[in-house]
Amino acid sequence: SSHPIALLFLILFKSGALALYLLGNFFTDNFILIFVLCVLTLAVDFWTVKNISGRLLVGLRWWNEVREDGTNEWIFESRDPSFPVNASDSRMFWGVLYVTPVVWSLLAIVAFFSLRFQWLLIVIIAVLLSSANLIGYQRCDK
Repeated sequence: SSHPIALLFLILFKSGALALYLLGNFFTDNFILIFVLCVLTLAVDFWTVKNISGRLLVGLRWWNEVREDGTNEWIFESRDPSFPVNASDSRMFWGVLYVTPVVWSLLAIVAFFSLRFQWLLIVIIAVLLSSANLIGYQRCDK
């Protein structure tokens, strides 16, 4: 890897949020605490992927600005094509980016059918944030 620290944090924040969601009840029965910690971890993951990991690992970055008339403008940044991207960094980044919403979506189905609706709130936030990053990077890659 050309950027092992960025790759580490890409995986660390995503797995941290997942671990908090899956294993939080082993440490505390306080749903509010688990909810807050999961949402904070998911937010940090979203920001890190959007602003740091994507730029370092695949040379892409995106953001959305709201114009004065209220319309949205997507802005995309890409690397200079003369500087190639490390293939293993790219595979890992895109793999993790595609797998994350799928895993959280499966957990949403499990939470829904097991009637754990309060836990479904965490999963919905996770699906929305990971899908937003995926959609942003797909558009940026084009």
